[in-house]
Amino acid sequence: MVTISSIKDKARKYVKSLQARIFIIFILVGMLPIFLMKNVILENYEKQAVAQKAEMIRSQSQQIVEQVSETSYVKGKASKLVDTELKQLANLYNGRVIIVNSNFMIIRDTYGIDEDKVIISEEVLQCFLGTDSTNYNKDYRFLEMTVPVKNDADHTIEGIMIISVPTNDVNDGRDALGNTVWILQIILAILICSTAYYVSRLLTRPFGKITKSLEGVRGGVSEQEISIPDYTETQLLSEAYNRMLQRMKIQEDSRQEFVSNVSHELKTPITSMKVLADSLLAQDDVPVELYKEFMGDIAEEIDRENKIISDLLSLVKMDRKSSDVNIQETNINQLIELILKRLRPIAAERNIDLVLESFKPIMAEVDETKLTLALSNLVENGIKYNHEDGWVHVSLNVDNRYFYVKVEDSGIGISEADQEHIFERFYRADKSHSREIGGTGLGLAITRSAVLMHHGAIKVYSKEGEGTTFTVRIPLKYVE
Repeated sequence: MVTISSIKDKARKYVKSLQARIFIIFILVGMLPIFLMKNVILENYEKQAVAQKAEMIRSQSQQIVEQVSETSYVKGKASKLVDTELKQLANLYNGRVIIVNSNFMIIRDTYGIDEDKVIISEEVLQCFLGTDSTNYNKDYRFLEMTVPVKNDADHTIEGIMIISVPTNDVNDGRDALGNTVWILQIILAILICSTAYYVSRLLTRPFGKITKSLEGVRGGVSEQEISIPDYTETQLLSEAYNRMLQRMKIQEDSRQEFVSNVSHELKTPITSMKVLADSLLAQDDVPVELYKEFMGDIAEEIDRENKIISDLLSLVKMDRKSSDVNIQETNINQLIELILKRLRPIAAERNIDLVLESFKPIMAEVDETKLTLALSNLVENGIKYNHEDGWVHVSLNVDNRYFYVKVEDSGIGISEADQEHIFERFYRADKSHSREIGGTGLGLAITRSAVLMHHGAIKVYSKEGEGTTFTVRIPLKYVE
């Protein structure tokens, strides 16, 4: 059962969940680019730093290579100037410089450990073929490049210079930049979290207004409708909320009216009995005839009270969930014949002709007890609110989906204004006549509830002074 309390809880949970989802989305959308940006920045920095260092080393190496070529250093001719410059280059970058001649022999090693050894590698071979190389080893943090030594006369490659330098400075710069970016990430993360929180609150504010409106409904029905056109969703929710309020107001008014009517209807017989009893008690030596008359009136009031209570209990049973419905395959023709059999003595007292007209045998899935009560009320009303020597015709028909029961009478009829209310609880179209015949005003409400419980429909056609016709349509197969 849906209650205001459950709606409030669901609304609060929905707003909190929506805020959390918006907050998380903003965090993801804002933070992911920052973390990706960090990697991109550091990668680009490292690539540019290595490229700049390589370009600087190559530029300085090219000057030394020209001197190596001019002094025939690769052919074994000694040159202190070249040795000095090679050593200075190695010391400048804290690296190693190797000169290789055309026979792949190392003729100069600034480390002094591999001289007169042969070196053959892919980079050396490619350089002798005219393709110099620059390789950066990220794992071991060093940069290695090859520079060809060309003969000035014929431009043939007669040797190679191999330079190998560490890149600790590049990695140190990368780490320092990483720390700076990390601080920037923290600052941006705080800003993004703050912005996400603010935006999530801002975007869910219209939904919060609806929740606040629901909070205002405490123990009753709010009189104030809401209109929140900020979003399409909030506008639709506002309209749904206002429709719910209208239904609640109608239900609350109906409930209060029902309670008032029940109190009045139950109190009236008790008041009558109290007046009659007090009248007897106030008199001494009450005549037997008067005593019997008053006791008869008290007995009638007790019967009336009992009928009101019985009808109320029937109506309460009708209002229960469909799980209380006892559905069985029932012969509708026999059911109506039994109803008319029980009511014929009442009709005979007023000389009312009670006729059944049945066209086909009908088997349907119904709650026999509840349907009997509903149809009995219709036929009994046709008898009670009829003229002497009148008639009540009951007809039964069927198609492939529904069976139909029509109850017609030649009675006093119902005014057009009253027809809209006759299915309401305790409503009486002819109040004075209803009192005389002992009507409680619950019969048609019970009938309508029983018909709706079977997922059927009931309609009334009447003209004041010319009789009334009720038509009932019930599905042959009951569907939960």
